[in-house]
Amino acid sequence: MPEEKKEVTEKKSGGNMVLIIIVALLVLLLAGGGLAAYLLLGSTDSSQPQTQQVQQTSSSGASSARSTNLLSIGPVYPMDSFIVNLLSESGSRYLKVSLDIELSSSKLAAEMDAKRSVVRDIIIRTLSSKTFEEVSTLKGKERLKDEVVTRLNEVLADGHVRNIFFTDFVVQ
Repeated sequence: MPEEKKEVTEKKSGGNMVLIIIVALLVLLLAGGGLAAYLLLGSTDSSQPQTQQVQQTSSSGASSARSTNLLSIGPVYPMDSFIVNLLSESGSRYLKVSLDIELSSSKLAAEMDAKRSVVRDIIIRTLSSKTFEEVSTLKGKERLKDEVVTRLNEVLADGHVRNIFFTDFVVQ
């Protein structure tokens, strides 16, 4: 009889060890999955300065990256409201946006006045090429700002657009 108790005790001990190993592996697997999700979906602030340095040098020498310095804002060029259809299968999504454009210098305002139709066309085409899902998140709005700044800087000669500020943003 004492030998039978030893076998039962050893089996319970071995079973507990296997259970502990399985729980530890599950915890490691969950932690690894969480880390992978964070790295793939999370924002990488350390890569932004490198990206901005690459984007800031274009063929005309103008900056195509948005300025993130909100302490020293340059001249602001106000725009009228834009109402566009968003891309959707039903065509029933609308976007109403009012925005101000931060310029690199005040002399660029004269060029913006002369190219007002071109600037409005670029903004309308950019806005209407987006889906609700693309503009509904904070990251989506930031990407939209980057795209508008890049496209506007392609047609400007006297300076460059530093940033875009949404003063009204309504999706219906």
